[in-house]
Amino acid sequence: MPAVSDPGYRLTAAAAEAGHRITVVPGPSAVLAALVVSGLPSDRFCFEGFLPAKTKARRDRLSNLASETRTMVFYESVHRVADCIAAMIAVFGPDRLAFIGREISKLHEQLQLATLERLHERLAGGDIMVKGEFVIVVAGAAAASDSSLDSGALLNELAGKLPDREVAKIVSKVTCERKNDLYRRLLEIAALRSQ
Repeated sequence: MPAVSDPGYRLTAAAAEAGHRITVVPGPSAVLAALVVSGLPSDRFCFEGFLPAKTKARRDRLSNLASETRTMVFYESVHRVADCIAAMIAVFGPDRLAFIGREISKLHEQLQLATLERLHERLAGGDIMVKGEFVIVVAGAAAASDSSLDSGALLNELAGKLPDREVAKIVSKVTCERKNDLYRRLLEIAALRSQ
């Protein structure tokens, strides 16, 4: 499907504007292939395409998605995949379930479902080859309820407004997550913001 995250839609729009009849032949789509093979919920999802290359813009886009409850699908380049996963850890938290599909439907296909932290370790350790085309599928945030708060969204909102240790203490109280884990995530957020 060349119109997905590709300029193909411009051709379709131009053809329709010129009065041509438009029809579609279903074909391969990395978005749908990754979503299906990931095993993550596919009843509701959003496709975010490529994240911005610049660190701050990428972090800002991810921060806007911190409380998204739908499964999220991203494309990422080979050169930025490790940085992308690191940014997702800082925003979504290390325990968010995610999937990396590399070279889907090709000879050297790799399919990995794990936490964001574990996927980052597998990239760094060479278990996931940093070659080819990548699709990242991330589980949505837990639906908000009176007893469930999104620690990633809280950390991003409070980071820089209060001392990190104070933020970790507050978020730990309301989410029951470990203070040390939250503090480590705050340091990752600060590192991303300084880049």
